Amino acid sequence: MTATVQDLVERYAAAEAAHDAATLAAMATDDVTLVGPVGFVLDRAAWLRRFDDGLSYAELSIDDVAVREHGDHAVAVGVQTQSASYHGHTMAGRFRLTLVASRDDEDWRLLSAHLSGPIPEGVR
Repeated sequence: MTATVQDLVERYAAAEAAHDAATLAAMATDDVTLVGPVGFVLDRAAWLRRFDDGLSYAELSIDDVAVREHGDHAVAVGVQTQSASYHGHTMAGRFRLTLVASRDDEDWRLLSAHLSGPIPEGVR
């Protein structure tokens, strides 16, 4: 069965919510990067280490996902709603999430994730 980009988004959300770095590692490319909501950039090692370094989600969901496929590449844009903390700092709210993926045989692999700053109230 061929996986879809939506499957990748759902696996990503579940792994993030469960603090499951092993699953994230398996679904990502070797050079995956993450851009955080205040502009920091994490390479693969730092991205996978976040949970050991103190990131904790009390809640996380990804909704309103629109996927655009371009051959063996795809972009998924959605809304990540979270209640999280990192070293005592609360990071709660709705964030715009962009995931970039590449098809590897019949599966999709995560190339990049980017979170915007919090979405203001009233913005869809």
